[in-house]
Amino acid sequence: MKVEPHMIPVPPQVPQSRSRFWRWVGVRGLALMGWRFEGEIPDIPKAVVIVAPHSSNWDGLIGFFGKLALGLRITFVAKRELFFWPVGGLLRRMGFLPVDRRAAGSLVHQVASRLRAADSMWFGLTPEGTRSRVEKWKSGFWHIAHASGVPIVCAYFHYPARTMGFGPVVHTSDDPAADMARIRAFYVPWMGKRRGTV
Repeated sequence: MKVEPHMIPVPPQVPQSRSRFWRWVGVRGLALMGWRFEGEIPDIPKAVVIVAPHSSNWDGLIGFFGKLALGLRITFVAKRELFFWPVGGLLRRMGFLPVDRRAAGSLVHQVASRLRAADSMWFGLTPEGTRSRVEKWKSGFWHIAHASGVPIVCAYFHYPARTMGFGPVVHTSDDPAADMARIRAFYVPWMGKRRGTV
């Protein structure tokens, strides 16, 4: 018999789904996989949420169940060519935003514009940009947060304990290298399925 995943409260300003059915699906999925939450979710309406370490395809499924279980509305991006009928409607319901990746500076500009215009929006991505180990993270998430004036929320997987959680909120400064170093330092203890972040 699987144990219910430890849930953490979702503060009122955080974008949320009201679907009890999808929350049930998320809770059941995490219970079957033996995962739980830790940490506190920051009470902010707009943020760029980064998740690491990203070392396995399992991360997507576990993260998806986690998002459903907490009832979080997190927006992701997908190339606009995928948004044809009937797939487009499903992708939008799952929280995906169509973007034109061919336009110069497209991702940063398009997402930052959406964040600035929204009353409430959490945008999520993996800073590593790949499941393989990388020496240098992609800086797109920092540029999106800085351009839109929203903070970065650090979320993580820790496979040895089967936990996922939330860490510090980072407000960007005029020194991106220092901001990135501070963020990378937070992720040092956490281990993905195949590796850590350092």
